[in-house]
Amino acid sequence: PRVGAPDGPGATRGRAAVLPTGRNLFGIDPRAIPTRAALVLAERAAALLLDRHRQEQGDWLRSAVIDLWGSTSLRTGGEDLALALLLMGVRPLWDEGSGRVSGLEVVPLAVLDRPRVDVTLRISGFFRDGFPGQIALFEQAVATVAARDEHPGWNPLAAAARGLDEAARLAATARIFGAAPGGYGTGLEDRLARGAWETREELGAAYLAGSGFAYGGGRDGCADAAGFARRVAAAEAFVHIQDHAEADLLDAPDTAAHEGGFAAAAASLGGAPALYHADTSRAEAPRLRRVADEVARVVRGRAANPAWLAGMMRHGYRGAAEIARGVDALHAYAATVPGRFDAQFELLFAATLGDEVVDRFLQDVNPDARAAMRTRFDEAVRRGLWHPLKNNVRGEGDDRPLAGVQGQSPGLPS
Repeated sequence: PRVGAPDGPGATRGRAAVLPTGRNLFGIDPRAIPTRAALVLAERAAALLLDRHRQEQGDWLRSAVIDLWGSTSLRTGGEDLALALLLMGVRPLWDEGSGRVSGLEVVPLAVLDRPRVDVTLRISGFFRDGFPGQIALFEQAVATVAARDEHPGWNPLAAAARGLDEAARLAATARIFGAAPGGYGTGLEDRLARGAWETREELGAAYLAGSGFAYGGGRDGCADAAGFARRVAAAEAFVHIQDHAEADLLDAPDTAAHEGGFAAAAASLGGAPALYHADTSRAEAPRLRRVADEVARVVRGRAANPAWLAGMMRHGYRGAAEIARGVDALHAYAATVPGRFDAQFELLFAATLGDEVVDRFLQDVNPDARAAMRTRFDEAVRRGLWHPLKNNVRGEGDDRPLAGVQGQSPGLPS
């Protein structure tokens, strides 16, 4: 530490508050989340989401689930949480001296000029452990908005709580859910890795069971799978935010377990919410894409891109493992998200195991990764997730049984 130098947050994208430099840096002060800069950047994402939903659905967005991760909150200063508050028509207040959040301000409907969005947070285990103050802050926002005397069409959260006694009101306004205390993930990760599932409905049920623990308002992780299922069924939109460009949704199956897990759960409950992947890696120009569109974009732009594959081949064993991770992630999305990814499987297979140079590289430097990829492609065919255009897609190495009988798993669309 520099003697006499003031303390301040370390630098990351979009946070002007880190300036000036020359201070003793710390990662972040949790008491300042969401930061002022995070709120400004979240306003752009909120405008994108509200405008997109209104254009596509012909009405205002009124119910949404936001997938909130602790790692993203650390890097952005709480943009995800700020987005949730803005959608509800609530703004944080900060202490002028310290910059820490000191309270909340509810924006009147006359100023907001749109309905409030009933927002549910699906928090990660890291967020649960690292940001108890933010859980309390969002719960305060929920309770405040639920207590307002506003028209049900403009405040669906207040409509859900109206006329109930205290216990029923607390149950009806649970809006923060995640894994069980001490648990992490969605409940799908191991099933997807081992192929231990039969139908999409089964994966949806696992997501609901693994995420159905309520937090905030003294709940502290009490089991409420039914309450979470109601919020999933009522959701008109789901949002997951990717805040930096060094990773994407095919880097590992983890993101698929969150985005796809929600999609499978909503479909099993009869819902068809819009699934959004928000790319805020360029703070000045956020992008909002459908999850299926983002999968297609990343497959073509990176995972099946010869330039990227050539770069991975320069990294030997580890590069081969990175190539294999993309196949696992695509398979996870195909297993959980309603729709078809046949074109993406075709592209990825043709660029990897179907390419003589890449296939030989995988076989030479990391045969285990190659075997795992072949197993995933074969499983996709067997389960009916991929209908190859060719009768034989075994490629140069053959290895059987890839193009055998193309089955279809129960509960999956043809």
